[in-house]
Amino acid sequence: MELRYLGFDQLQNARAYRFDVIAKGEATRHFVVTVDLELFRTHHVGIQEGPSLCGHKLLVDLEASSEGTHELTTEDLRLYAEARAAAEARRLDARKGGPRRPKAPADLSQSPWRNSAV
Repeated sequence: MELRYLGFDQLQNARAYRFDVIAKGEATRHFVVTVDLELFRTHHVGIQEGPSLCGHKLLVDLEASSEGTHELTTEDLRLYAEARAAAEARRLDARKGGPRRPKAPADLSQSPWRNSAV
């Protein structure tokens, strides 16, 4: 199954993201995933992430055989924001793991890179 993002329509304070779902041997199906724009601000999620989040939501809905209307909910955005924050915390912890290179010796004559023959 392949998703093709077609764009969005502005509906006052919501967006309707349009997708085609293409599956081998089947007719192309058209779907719309809506989201209240206030949810992006509430959960500190960039609006540019809307198409990928809605595409993911649509795939999850279709795997659960959910036909009909599709909506990105406050719960969906809350879970996404929490997962993003946890990933950022893990990334920061990995960076704090310690120095990656040994510190240079205070006495340069002890350095293995020092060539005294030159």
